[in-house]
This record gives sequence, C-alpha cells and structure tokens, in this order.
Amino acid sequence: MILYEKIAAQLPAWRERIKSLAKDHAEVVVDKVTVGQIVGGMRDIKSLLTDVSYVDSNEGIRFRGLSIPEVLKKLPKPRGAKIPLVGGLYYLLMVGEIPTMEEAMAVEDEWDKRAEIPDYVYKMLKTMPKDAHPMILLNLAVMSLERNSAFARKYREGMKKDEYWEPALEDSLDLTAKIPVIAAFIYRYKYFGEKKKPGYNVKLDYGANFARMMKISDKKGYADLSRLYFILHSDHESGNVSAHSTHLVGSSLSDIYFAYSAGLSGLAGPLHGLANQECLAWLLEVIKRFDGVPSRDDLYKFAWDTLNSGKVIPGYGHAVLRVPDPRFTAQMEFAKARFPHDDLVRLADMVFDVVPTVLKEQGKAKNPAPNVDAISGTLQYYYGVREFDFYTVLFGVGRALGVTANYVWSRALGMPIERPKSVTTKMLEEAVAKSLQPL
Repeated sequence: MILYEKIAAQLPAWRERIKSLAKDHAEVVVDKVTVGQIVGGMRDIKSLLTDVSYVDSNEGIRFRGLSIPEVLKKLPKPRGAKIPLVGGLYYLLMVGEIPTMEEAMAVEDEWDKRAEIPDYVYKMLKTMPKDAHPMILLNLAVMSLERNSAFARKYREGMKKDEYWEPALEDSLDLTAKIPVIAAFIYRYKYFGEKKKPGYNVKLDYGANFARMMKISDKKGYADLSRLYFILHSDHESGNVSAHSTHLVGSSLSDIYFAYSAGLSGLAGPLHGLANQECLAWLLEVIKRFDGVPSRDDLYKFAWDTLNSGKVIPGYGHAVLRVPDPRFTAQMEFAKARFPHDDLVRLADMVFDVVPTVLKEQGKAKNPAPNVDAISGTLQYYYGVREFDFYTVLFGVGRALGVTANYVWSRALGMPIERPKSVTTKMLEEAVAKSLQPL
C-alpha cells in the first residue's frame, strides 16, 4: 500500500524530532494564556500539534505548507477535469508531498477496493424514522462500521505502541472510502425514497463516483464540484470543533470510528457545520424579498436592516482569518467560470462587495471578510442539491479526509492522551486581583 510505504519511510525522522522536543526542550515557552482566552473558549491558545494543515490569519489555510491555489494547480487531475483528484489531496495530507498521477491513483484504487458497505448498515439506516436528521444517519452509519475496526482488533490482540498507526491507517482508508457511499445513500433514501444500494463504479474517481451515486443530472460539473468541495473542507488546523473532537477522543486510543463520530457530532452544531445552510437561507431571503437580485443600494439597506434587527449576516467573519477565505475565493471562481449568470451567484458576488463595507461601518466585526460558508451552499443549490440539512453531511465527507490524516499521524508519533488542566472562577478572580496590586 503506497501510503503505508511512504509514511513508514518518514517515521524514524519524525519520531526523533518529537522525542527531542519532548525530552530536551520541554520547558521552552511557546505561548501565554490570558483570562479572556480561558473564559472565551480557549481562542488562539497555541496548544495543539499538527503538520497536516495550518491557518495563517493573512494567507488562509495551507495544506502541508501549500496554499489552496497551489494545491489546486499542482495536484494531478482526471482527464478532462478542472479540479484535482481527491486521492491526490489525501496523499498530500498523509505523506506531505505532491503525488504523481500514479501515486494519486494508487489512493483512488485503495478506495475502490474498500467502498462496499456491509448490508447491516443499510438495514440499520432503513429502520430510522424518515424525519431523522441526515447527520444522525451519517453518524450512526459511521459508528456501525466500528465492529470491523482493525485498530480495535489489533489493540485487543496486543500490539506495540510503534505499530498503532498501521491499523489506524487501515481504518482511515476504510472510513474515507465508505463515507461518500453512505452519504449518497442517505441522500437518495431520505429525500427520494430509494432503497437500492448506490452503484459504485471502480472506473471512476472519488468525485465522479459521488456525482454518479447522487444522481445529479450534470454529473461532469458536479463531479468537479465534489472534488473541490471535499478538498476545501478536508482540514482546517486542529482547533476547530470537528477536528479537535476527533483528536481528543482519538487520544484515548479510541479507534477512528468512535473518534470521528465525536467529530461529526461537533460538526452538526449551528456554529460549525450548519453555518453553510444559514448563509444560503439568507441569500434566498434576499432574492425573495426583492423578487430577484436587488440593486447595490437596496442590498446595502437590507444588510443594515438585518443588523439593526439584532441578527447577523451569516458567512462573514472568521475566528482566525483576517482576509477573504481562500476557500470562498476558490468556490466563487468555480461558479463564475461555469454559471456566472445564476441569480444566487450574482447576489453572492454583490454581497461580497457590499457586506464587508456595512460591517466595517458597524464597527463590531474584527474581520468582515467572507468565509467558506458564504458561497458553498450556493454551488450545491445550483446543481439541484437543495435539501439544506444535507449540506453538513457533505461537509462531513470532506472533513473525514483531514481528521483521519491527523489521527494516523497522532498514533504514529505516539501522541499522549489530551488532558488540559482546569481552574475555578475564584482562581481567575484571584489572578486578576493580584495583577492589579501595585508592584
């Protein structure tokens, strides 16, 4: 297996680096913690380790050091496609190198061999109430796959700590191969009543297979969008809720199925994965209000009316970024190149021009630029995927790529169980009082 070979070759040097940091430089101060950070959700505390991706506040996300434009340019693409193979992105996240076409296809081939879903998963999903949220269905399916976990089996049998990453990689390949098939089944079953298993075609790549299983009429266009969507949503450092939840649970040596179930539960929250549907709903509200795309002046007034009513304009502002999210830019470029005259695309572009100005005038937003959610739902809507509550499932398929890469490397480097220390409110008050005392 190509990922196994590549990771195994890198491990000795990586383990030595981590060992040296932990043993010889453990007392070096990296950051300080303030009262505001403690009571404000641990915002910006530098306390997590990952080499898979990093979010620079002025440049956006980098996957293994590469910007999104670089990734989209350098990764190998299927014949006739504009967007790279998802297998190439997974290779990059796992190995840290740009793959050749042969290496990217080796990952795609691994997914082909692992894509079949056990019958009991389908049977379980069909027993659920039809009004169950699709994220519940996806999470249940992921948990149900745990019975076949190679990591859990090997751990029970007994294995050395240095070997943990090997079955972790097996499980991660299995999970990432199966999750788009499960997602497509949930979509066709929940919204169209189809009970037939999705038809996975080993001659197609990850994105093209997903488009085929979703039964989108414009399969070629949607295949490219799926590749783009999964690549852009794959990882975003380790501090976001879905990534951190997966890492935290995985640090207890739970297998990836338990760990990513926790990540999916976090992703389902309105402040995380559900944000994309809220952004699209706001755009549709504008279209309905003005019976089409409004003028710039009307949009400006509507934006102020939204803020003055106590509501927020979803999709604008980011916890880390201080520039437009490169993931937003990549999707906007995709839309403008393929369907620039679509009303929602035109509106989203106008919002990009108007709303940051309004937010700056309001003076509350530190970063009034758009994030990924400001446009992602619009693209899905164009291709006919208009079931809002399914959008987070799509996010979940992509995010599985990044968190599994992090999970494998955490096991490979022997990262310990995560256990931060808590303080009481009184302790913080005493610290504040001490800081106010004259020297």
